[in-house]
Amino acid sequence: IDMLHPFAPRCDAMTVDELRREALRLDHAARAKLAHDLLDSLDDLSESEIEQLWLQEAVRRHDAIVAGEVDTIPADEVVAQARTARG
Repeated sequence: IDMLHPFAPRCDAMTVDELRREALRLDHAARAKLAHDLLDSLDDLSESEIEQLWLQEAVRRHDAIVAGEVDTIPADEVVAQARTARG
C-alpha cells in the first residue's frame, strides 16, 4: 500500500457512499480542498452533461419528497421568508 495514498488500491472498487464516508473523515482543510477540486472538475462538462446532472438531481429531489424524506415549503412562505431576510 502506498502510504501517501492509502485508499488508492481500493479506489476503483469504492462506491460513492464509501467514498463520501471516507471524505467526511478528512479534516476541514482537506475537505475544503477536495470540494474545491471537485467543483473545478465540473467546469469541463458539456451542456448536455450539465443538463443530465440537473435532471438526475430533479429526480432525486422528487423521489425524496415522494418518500417523505424531506418537508416541502409552500412558495408563498419561501417568498415571505426571503423578503423578511432582505429587510
